[in-house]
Amino acid sequence: MRVQSLTLAAAGAALLAPTMHASAAGLTGPGSDPVSVAVARPHHAPVAREGTVGAAELLAKVRGCIPVSKGRYRSDEGTRADIPVCGKRGAVFWKADMDIDCDGRAGVRCNRRTDPLFSSTTAYQQSDGRHLSAETLPYVVVPAASRIWNHRDHDVRGGAVAAVIYKDRVQYAVVGDTGPRDIIGEASYATAKALGIRPDPRGGGTSGGVTYLLFKGSEVSPIESHRAAVKEGDALARKFLKEN
Repeated sequence: MRVQSLTLAAAGAALLAPTMHASAAGLTGPGSDPVSVAVARPHHAPVAREGTVGAAELLAKVRGCIPVSKGRYRSDEGTRADIPVCGKRGAVFWKADMDIDCDGRAGVRCNRRTDPLFSSTTAYQQSDGRHLSAETLPYVVVPAASRIWNHRDHDVRGGAVAAVIYKDRVQYAVVGDTGPRDIIGEASYATAKALGIRPDPRGGGTSGGVTYLLFKGSEVSPIESHRAAVKEGDALARKFLKEN
């Protein structure tokens, strides 16, 4: 977890490089399991398009907000608290920025040298007891339980499935860490990279436009299996479209 200052957030916004996005139809693999498809972008590494549900379909279902939080969150330290957690049948969601979480097992991209706020631990661990790897595992961060909102009261726990939506992309992830009690809008290095967001923990992320859709009662097992997260997430996303 991290607390990003306004200065760092502004620097990150200034450093964000423009991206070009290409759309691709959702594909399925053997047995109708969703698969990731590489989408080529000029001057950038391929970005994965996951599952069979499009970003526009999901965003159409979360245009309004029925708040389930008792208060509102800040996007960063010193900003206005104006972000509610909203509820729909089978899910909760919020719309915020994305700060980069590089915590967990150290790697080439996420370590004490690359991230001044690096922590070697995550709130939830892998099936083998090791902490998660922000560098390789797409995960999202939920605020620590507080009087504003307690994720556990809404059947959202470690390993729950999240659909993270940015522009025309949907990236499936798991709930992998907790953050400050009054700040919301954070995901792992791997999540940002897959969405085409600059993943640098020092100045990456994006100042807005990210929707975090978390499915109640879901759980990926083992938590470190991204393939399992995509398969379950795609099924839950299709169910969410039908029920809302």
